[in-house]
Amino acid sequence: MSGEFGVLILIEETKGSAPREAGTTMWVDARGIQGTIGGGNLEYLAIEQAHKLLADDTLTEVTQNYALGPLLEQCCGGSVVLKLSKKPLAERMALMADHRTLAPLYMFGAGHVGKAVMAAIHKLPFRVTWVDARAHEFPSFVPKHAETVTDRDPLEVVESAPAGSLFLIFTHSHQLDYAITAAVLKRGDARYCGLIGSKTKRARFENRMLKERVITEADLPKLTCPIGVEGVTGKEPEIIAVAVAAQLLQQL
Repeated sequence: MSGEFGVLILIEETKGSAPREAGTTMWVDARGIQGTIGGGNLEYLAIEQAHKLLADDTLTEVTQNYALGPLLEQCCGGSVVLKLSKKPLAERMALMADHRTLAPLYMFGAGHVGKAVMAAIHKLPFRVTWVDARAHEFPSFVPKHAETVTDRDPLEVVESAPAGSLFLIFTHSHQLDYAITAAVLKRGDARYCGLIGSKTKRARFENRMLKERVITEADLPKLTCPIGVEGVTGKEPEIIAVAVAAQLLQQL
């Protein structure tokens, strides 16, 4: 029977310092493991417990509190509650979905930088809406938590986004970049508005938006341009993507 089942390991609760946050999942079955709850002795004991659960036909679920101190030889100092549940193998994919809340991220542009950013963030906690009218620009593989949009007006997409969304703008057109940036800043409730470009591009866009009364001086700090954390040099798409991914994580 153990060959027909696997064990979902869920970090149900954490206190103090812990290697992973609540909601993190890991899967164990006869063929191997998927995911990680932070490694070390905690993970080793969890895997051992999962195999015992698979071998026991009388149990389907176990919950256990682990103190991350001298006993586990981990110096985090906190504690975690692990819930181990025996589940059919067929449910593995759905069960391994990220239990954390995914932040809404809207990406405009599927060019070289857009593709590199998606590659850099595809395992990070973002639910992505990726917008570009050029359907051929999207890669053959798009993560399950990302939706590609080719048939909607980008400004309509901006308008329909929930409050607190993050926006990244790197289209093939400066005019389109401007229109999207203006629409995002006009909303006033974006968590992050990142525009690819130089300080010169930023100044031109800001001057135009002020002239057209799209925004006020108080709105200027809400725009991030250039994008990416400071100190990362290089203009290659992959380098930009790493810096942008780090900056996005800072917003969470």
